[in-house]
Amino acid sequence: MGSNQNLRAEHEVSHGRWLAEQDTEKIWGWNTPAGRLRAQRRAQRIVDAARVQQNSHVLEIGCGTGLFTAMFAATGANITAVDISPELLEKARLKNLPVAQVTFLEKRFEDCEIDGPFDAVIGSSILHHLDIDQSIERIKALLKPGGRIGFAEPNLLNPQVYLERKFQYLPMFAYTSPDETAFVRWKLATKLRQAGFLDIAIEPFDWLHPFTPKPLIGAVRLIGAFLEAVPGAREFSGSLAIGAQLGMGG
Repeated sequence: MGSNQNLRAEHEVSHGRWLAEQDTEKIWGWNTPAGRLRAQRRAQRIVDAARVQQNSHVLEIGCGTGLFTAMFAATGANITAVDISPELLEKARLKNLPVAQVTFLEKRFEDCEIDGPFDAVIGSSILHHLDIDQSIERIKALLKPGGRIGFAEPNLLNPQVYLERKFQYLPMFAYTSPDETAFVRWKLATKLRQAGFLDIAIEPFDWLHPFTPKPLIGAVRLIGAFLEAVPGAREFSGSLAIGAQLGMGG
C-alpha cells in the first residue's frame, strides 16, 4: 500500500475513533424522526438496486455502527460487513445481530481478502471515503459474474454536500473526514461502464434533511418527491442511489 493510501487509511481510522467517542448516529443525523425515515428509504434504495433477497450472499462495505447492516439483514440475506474502524465495529457488534447471518470484519476494503464471490456488494455513504478506482476493481474481484452493486452516496452538486467538502476544515463540518469526497453521477457512471458494469442506474434522491422538524416532515417529503421528478432540479438532491450489474465476463 502506497504512502498516500496509508495516510488515507490512518485518517479514516482516526476519524472513526472520533466518531465512536460521540453519539455516532446523532452526528450522522440518523436518530431524528426525519433521519430515521431517510435511513429506511436509503436502505430500501440500496437493497432494491442490488436486488438483495433472502439467502443472498452479500458484502457490505463500511458498515460503521451497523445501523444499515441491521436493515439489510432484515431481508434474510447472509451478510459479511467490513469496516476499517475497530471502535465503530464495537458499536456494530452491540446491536447483537444474528451471528449465523451477519459477520463483522475489521478490514481496509481496497486491499482486503474476503471469501467470495458475492451476489451483491452494497454500502451506505462509503465509496466517497475510498480510492474509487481501486474500490471498483476490488468490487469486481469479489462479485460473481452477473452480480450487482447497490450504494447510496453524497451528491457533489448538492449545495450542503459541496460546502462540506470545500470547507471541511471548519468546525461545523467536523463530521467529515479529511479525504472524503462526493460524486457527480455521470462521471461515476462512466467509471463503472469502463470497468465492465452494465445496467447502470445512478439516480439523484433525498431532499429530507435529518433536522427537519417533525410537523414539517410530511410537507418536505411531498416537495422532495416533486423535485426528484423535475429535470434539472433533481440534480441537486442530497444523495445518489447507485445500482449496476457486473458483466458476465467479469
